[in-house]
Amino acid sequence: MLVLIVALAGAALSILRLEQAGVGLVTSTMQIGDTPVSVTALPDATDAPVVVIAHGFAGSRQLMLGFAQTLAQAGYIVANYDLQGHGRNAVPMSGDVASVDGTTRLLVEELDRVIDAALALDGADGRLALLGHSMASDIIVRQAIADDRVDAVVAVSMFSTEVTAELPANLLVINGAWEGALAAEALRVLRLTDPDANFDQTLGDPAAGTGRRAVLAPSVEHVGVLYAPTSMVETRDWLNAVFERPSGTPIAARGGWIALLIVSVTALAWPLARLARPLRAKTPPKRLPRGAFWAATLVPTILTPLVLLPFDIGFLPVLVADYLAVHFALFGLITLGFLARWGALRWDATGVILALPIAIFCIGIFGAMLDIYVASFFAVDARIWIILAIAAGAVPFMLADAYLTEAGRAPLWRVLVVRANALVSLGIATALDMEGLFFLLLILPIILLFFVLFGTLGGWAGRATHRPLAAGIGLGVFLGWALGMTFPLFAV
Repeated sequence: MLVLIVALAGAALSILRLEQAGVGLVTSTMQIGDTPVSVTALPDATDAPVVVIAHGFAGSRQLMLGFAQTLAQAGYIVANYDLQGHGRNAVPMSGDVASVDGTTRLLVEELDRVIDAALALDGADGRLALLGHSMASDIIVRQAIADDRVDAVVAVSMFSTEVTAELPANLLVINGAWEGALAAEALRVLRLTDPDANFDQTLGDPAAGTGRRAVLAPSVEHVGVLYAPTSMVETRDWLNAVFERPSGTPIAARGGWIALLIVSVTALAWPLARLARPLRAKTPPKRLPRGAFWAATLVPTILTPLVLLPFDIGFLPVLVADYLAVHFALFGLITLGFLARWGALRWDATGVILALPIAIFCIGIFGAMLDIYVASFFAVDARIWIILAIAAGAVPFMLADAYLTEAGRAPLWRVLVVRANALVSLGIATALDMEGLFFLLLILPIILLFFVLFGTLGGWAGRATHRPLAAGIGLGVFLGWALGMTFPLFAV
């Protein structure tokens, strides 16, 4: 009861503080062709510059909400949109992802359409800034160089070959201090203008169109930079310097509250899992002998990427998700084969039934929180069968995890070995086919976060019930849903 009360209090406080960041703002949605756009501004915003915000690969509008609220509070009209294939944009990405004249050109054309509509909004004064993260940083840089309507650019975690010593005008580059190569690239770009320049140094005059600056947000990486207070302050102050507007308006400091909300909602699963204790199996899952355990973990880790290497797997309209589904399925089935050989599998009808509330909690409660405050999580129609296909692979994968970790009862070292090997196997696959599976590297942190949060949740459910099928099936369905919503739609 104490954990339940504390978790509910943490969730309520987090939601309250996250909602306070948007107090006084008006947000509306519109469709520009097939592109969904959120427009955020003060209710009396007039003669205001427009800021168009574009998220990165596998992102959505929700990820960029901190920037949208910060800039809207400063008096800007902000248009924040889902790129093709992402979030609630049902039009898939297309073209050659490796060619500037392929996918990149189509995304630039989409951005141009959003700009046209945003500049026509009531209250817009014709001035324009662009903000983009990661993949979108290249899109906005290319647009800014080609479009003389653009007065300023904020590139977060930027990588673009188009930047020169002068273009785009009024460029601010923001990186997380832990971004390594991208942070070094930001400094290289700054030194195109002045070879002696360094971070936190403003070159030129933003009000005159000659400004350039690069900053590092402390103690954050590629995603954390989107929530860092430094990112919000630097963006607001840079655009205010460009458009000669007063500063000092509030920023949306969302990162800490989102972290607390995630922890609080996850913690709710602990007291809920204890409600299932009357349904606990009489005997706990079988523990494999040490030699059998190592065989069941190492063989699928190495064998799965080698078996799949010769095959061109491409049956889903999403980048690399079809490979991931097959990899999960084969990895899980090989492991389950070892478990069956040593008599560690058992049929459990009650465990199958208990999988349902686990899936409902993860998708319905945790997913709703994600969809509102973090990233798009509820599927457009085109994604339903993609989710089902990935879940078909994710369920045996998570069943293998649940049995090897003995439904949360295994020693910690075994749990770490099981989950590390799952990531290592995907790393081996990527190394063997870097060109075809490069985008898997962007998904690995999501799978790691999944293990940290939902591996813990599955352990609570498993220790309460001694039923690996419950956590294995429930979390497998949830993993399929989460990845089905994360991967961008892609049409060849």
